[in-house]
Amino acid sequence: MTEAILLVGGKGTRLRPLTVRTPKPMVPAAGVPFLAHQLARAKAAGVEHIVLATSYLAEVFEPYFGDGSALGLHLEYVTEAEPLGTGGALRNVASRLRSAPGDPVLIFNGDILTGLDIRALVGVHESSGADVSLHLTRVPDPRAFGLVPTDATGRVTAFLEKPQTPEEIVTDQINAGAYVFRRSVLDTIPAGRPVSVERETFPGLLADGAHLQGMVDSTYWLDLGTPGAFVRGSADLVLGRVASPALPGRRGDRLVLPGAEIAPDAKLTDGTVIGERAVVGPGARVSGSAVLDGAVVGPGAVVTDSLIGEGAHVGARTVLAGAVVGDGARVGEDNELRAGARVWCDAVLPAGTVRFSSDQ
Repeated sequence: MTEAILLVGGKGTRLRPLTVRTPKPMVPAAGVPFLAHQLARAKAAGVEHIVLATSYLAEVFEPYFGDGSALGLHLEYVTEAEPLGTGGALRNVASRLRSAPGDPVLIFNGDILTGLDIRALVGVHESSGADVSLHLTRVPDPRAFGLVPTDATGRVTAFLEKPQTPEEIVTDQINAGAYVFRRSVLDTIPAGRPVSVERETFPGLLADGAHLQGMVDSTYWLDLGTPGAFVRGSADLVLGRVASPALPGRRGDRLVLPGAEIAPDAKLTDGTVIGERAVVGPGARVSGSAVLDGAVVGPGAVVTDSLIGEGAHVGARTVLAGAVVGDGARVGEDNELRAGARVWCDAVLPAGTVRFSSDQ
């Protein structure tokens, strides 16, 4: 298997303000755009040619990654004029593939961080003779996901949309967002209109008697759709809980990129990333967080499980816990932002304006 399609067209609305200026796959995770980790893992699995299906802020991908030669890959970019959904995006880029009709094509999503053994998924696809093979993972609470039950041989028997009642939860297996398609199957997806691969293509193939094979792989898996999940994924990459050949440094408790200034008594823990030219002031404590390029964390600030955007400023003694500060925003000293608080790009929050607790 030498070819892949990477779906990177989503708007990332749940991640705003991180995605106001940056498409979700280009938001830095563990010091590089998240997409860099995915490309590196595909390369390590033997993929040589990747077509990126872009839409939202499509113009930022190619200037960064170019033709892929620096990564040892051949990259192509196809931009949708109108969003076509997951299936429509696949059909829209299929003409760029070079595979023969029976060859396997890897498909993956630009917002899933996973330790999936890509070669094993391709192996299952080829040994089972499937038309499409799906990576399935098990989750404790599958209500937010589509369920994918399989028989004793791993063959998919149904696709069940998000279950609402206990009786509907017939399995804890969910669609984990990575697939291997037989090349000819991609050409059966209708062209020129939005198509959901999850809601239309897969159920349709199953109804037509196609062979869909599931491979349950319960290694690390995380949907990076929310700021909290994105920050956790970044920290887990730094900590080595999920491996990536693209990590720009050694695994450990912290990752500090070149040009960053860290006060000698500042504490960085739990997979924290400090971007290039960022500043962390005296006595600051930053845990499980991502501080992007050029951002400033003031003296005595306490930042936990939060993301501070490019060029943003967080004032002295300010507390962030599970918060996001957009690019260029300024949060004055002595503020307290918790529980999913989001400060928009370039917003200014004066000193002592917001608290989640009393001032004692």
